[in-house]
Amino acid sequence: MPRKARIDYPGGVHHLIVRGIERKRIFQDDQDRDAFLDRLGLLLQESKTSCYAWALLPNHVHLLVRSGLIPLAGLMRRLLTGYAVTYNRRYHRHGVLFQNRYKSILCQEDPYLLELVRYIHLNTLRGKLVESLDALDHYSYSGHSVIMGFWKREWQDVDTVLGYFGRREKAARRNYRRYVEQGILRGRRPDLVGGGLIRSLGGWEGVKGLEKWRGRFKGDERILGESEFVGEVLKASEEAMERRYGLKAEGLDLERIIGRVAEIFGMRTEEVKTEGKSRKGVAARSVVSYWAVRELGVSGTEVARRLGVTQPAVSQAARRGARIIEERHLKLKEG
Repeated sequence: MPRKARIDYPGGVHHLIVRGIERKRIFQDDQDRDAFLDRLGLLLQESKTSCYAWALLPNHVHLLVRSGLIPLAGLMRRLLTGYAVTYNRRYHRHGVLFQNRYKSILCQEDPYLLELVRYIHLNTLRGKLVESLDALDHYSYSGHSVIMGFWKREWQDVDTVLGYFGRREKAARRNYRRYVEQGILRGRRPDLVGGGLIRSLGGWEGVKGLEKWRGRFKGDERILGESEFVGEVLKASEEAMERRYGLKAEGLDLERIIGRVAEIFGMRTEEVKTEGKSRKGVAARSVVSYWAVRELGVSGTEVARRLGVTQPAVSQAARRGARIIEERHLKLKEG
């Protein structure tokens, strides 16, 4: 059975799991881990992607992020490809470093965000990389130590997490740590790796055994959440894919998007594709970036090449484009 496409929900919270090929190590020492984190931090900041939790294990990585206007697939491709090149060069090796597909689980923010922050950070303790919660507080390769204030990572969103535990930072940290400590006794959480509500009831067989729930569940391994949330996400995802395929079937491509934007802004297409600092040109390229990446699914790299800018510039332009489209009520198609 073919694997389902990942669901990249703009603004959604995603639990990302990256594993080494054949479960082999992807980090040999701290230099490797630092190289991965440097690259991760740069990409998160460039794309304005929020990161709430993370943990580096010897042969896999956990990340909890909120996607922005640039699809996660592009961010992850740059992260994993770049790191693999650096790793292979350092160890004089060739070939694939990661499994072909990282796992991406779209998560219902309430009630799962805090559960996942705790689950991800405790992976380091359960994996015996540290011996105690006190040691985890200071361990530099898990986001827990950043939340506790012992390490600083500019790209990690600590304030959002602590905001759930209190208004004053000191008290919030204390409450957060107590919450993490309570999670130690709960053991491993297989219900937090996709189809959460279904799994917590013992899978579909368990659900079928409960007459009062019959017919009320919808499940999908790519989504962690209650039935209603899963249904809403699947419907929105299906509609987005249908719209994208429909646009492509009508012959819409990047060049036609550029032409449409040129028409809207009263410019020649070459003007739209020429980098410059005029307010009109910046606005036009911003709209092109958003429509191309989000509506048509064109890669940020391809848009950058066509517009003569960098990929991070496309990320920033897409964010501006979303605001411009909303403020001016612009339409990709006439009529």
